[in-house]
Amino acid sequence: MRLPPAPPLDAALDQTLSRLQRLAFDRPTQALQDLKRLQAEARNRDFDGQLLQAEARIQLRLGQGEQTLAIAQRLAQDAQQAARAHVLRAEEADYAGRSEEAAQHALKALEALAPWCAEDRPAQQVIQQGCDFRNAWSALRLREEKQGNDGALALAEATARRRLDLAEAGQDDFMRAQSLGALALLSQRLEQPEQAKRWITQALQLAQGQPLTQAYVKGQEASLAARQGQIELQVRALDEALDLAKKADAPHVAAYMQLSLADANLRLKQPARAKALVEQALPTLLQYGDRRPERTARNNLVQSLILLGQFDAAHREIAQLNQMDKDQAGKAALMEELREQGEAWASMGRPKEAIADFHQERKLNAELVARNRQSSLEQLKVKYDSDRKQREFDLLVRDKSLVERQLANRQLTQQVGLAMAVLLGLSLVLAGVMVNRVRQANKKLKANEVLLRAQSERDPLTDLANRRYFLAVMEQQQNPQEASFNGALLMIDIDHFKHVNDQHGHGIGDVVICEVARRLSHAVRAEDLVVRWGGEEFLVFAPDVSQEQLSALAERILQGVGATTIATEDGPLRITVSIGFAHFPLPPSNLTLPWEQAVNWADMALYTAKSQGRNRAMGIATVDARDTDALTQIEADFDAACSSERVSLTQVLGPQAAQA
Repeated sequence: MRLPPAPPLDAALDQTLSRLQRLAFDRPTQALQDLKRLQAEARNRDFDGQLLQAEARIQLRLGQGEQTLAIAQRLAQDAQQAARAHVLRAEEADYAGRSEEAAQHALKALEALAPWCAEDRPAQQVIQQGCDFRNAWSALRLREEKQGNDGALALAEATARRRLDLAEAGQDDFMRAQSLGALALLSQRLEQPEQAKRWITQALQLAQGQPLTQAYVKGQEASLAARQGQIELQVRALDEALDLAKKADAPHVAAYMQLSLADANLRLKQPARAKALVEQALPTLLQYGDRRPERTARNNLVQSLILLGQFDAAHREIAQLNQMDKDQAGKAALMEELREQGEAWASMGRPKEAIADFHQERKLNAELVARNRQSSLEQLKVKYDSDRKQREFDLLVRDKSLVERQLANRQLTQQVGLAMAVLLGLSLVLAGVMVNRVRQANKKLKANEVLLRAQSERDPLTDLANRRYFLAVMEQQQNPQEASFNGALLMIDIDHFKHVNDQHGHGIGDVVICEVARRLSHAVRAEDLVVRWGGEEFLVFAPDVSQEQLSALAERILQGVGATTIATEDGPLRITVSIGFAHFPLPPSNLTLPWEQAVNWADMALYTAKSQGRNRAMGIATVDARDTDALTQIEADFDAACSSERVSLTQVLGPQAAQA
């Protein structure tokens, strides 16, 4: 099929405008003056779309989002400029912090570019056919960012690889370096540290001799180091990035680096320094009208104020943070905010605020895990659909070949009846072979689906059951008419696990998680179910166990995990756990609960164990509640219910805590 004519694009002008738009990030007024001179000199009106898009992007850097949208509306009136209009709308929404809207316009831009920039064809080929690779790259960047924020990492990596292919085919080193850095971060999130190292090394080599590009890549290297728990390397990379940004006379980029340095200083327990860096960066970001990093800046400011004991100021900043559109950040980013704020509150002895953040973060984590699993399943489904379509195509090709042979034989043979009989026989044989192959392929596909279902119910790191399997068990165990849960639950959390990752890296963290999982499996009974609930948390479902046996089980787990150190490459580590447990129905009233609410009660007991000093188990002994409304009131303020003795707790101390 012949492609329609591509929108007009002047390659030389495209490169010039690209440099101006990068200049506009830090020097928008100068960039606009240079662009006006270009517009005055332009004689060929076919390329007005390129010039108008560049003007709209520079206006955006000047904080004139309305001008950007007005130009986008003007471009949208020309069908050939539809992609540019959607890209501008996406970039304006992204700059204003409306990430969901930005992703929607980016998708529309890619649909408009699809005739020339189809993602199933090589990048070099589509550029030769007239693909506007810069706009495609920009739209893909926003789609990748949305996929990453939503936890769809497999899809985000595929999008980042396509961005890199376009940048390489278009021979743009700045875009190549940015794409390589993005792939490094995604590889680390996918727990592929060696691949991440290769990507960032390529990006650093490519950026040599270009201070501004080096500053961006150094910032990505710092983010990578942070994810690997290498705080000193992170700070060093950020200091270099800040120096490079100042050398390139790029104050806007420098503000980004100051913001990242503030985050690093928080991890180094230097809140005063972090607060000063945020207060330096935030006015610059607001001056440029850049709303995207404002949420990060204010979150860092909240943590600094909490750790400095300025609680009223922290609450005011949280109120301002809550007024911001949560669409500015994906679920993963919001989870990180809640985790960081919760840990800050807990470290300052403020359990009420910490508990609230803890439960919000847990809810988001469940949503994120479900979305990530769905993303992986969709990737596999696409693969199997592709294989099936290829088989169908092969069958069609063979059928066509068979028909052609039949027609040739008709012309060459005089014994039409005999020839038709022979051909019919061959057709039946071939059809039988094809049907048999299709059946075999379908059997193989069904076997793969069964394997995929089984794998989806196991945690790949520890080989324990995961949430999906636990949900299936609950559906079988729970009475569908009464929706009541019977049995005991123990919610287990590895103490100070974030410190293990920060000080020893995620590789050691995985070793710790696997060893704790092994010790849990040895501590429980044969009929008990151990589930990796998420991250460093585990859930044990113990059916047919008494209250006394449950306390003994909690003690076995505490001793089994914490009594001996765990051997790692960095030397032996002493790891302990905190446990919250309860027997259902809750004594003495024996009110029935659905399993979801039962998990929440075990979770509240777990947080009490953590707030009491960790390395211990807290079990719910009795609950003074006559009906479900009373239970709901207790759940709303569990700490107050414990203080007023409406809830009585049983405490079991861990190995060294019991000796203290």
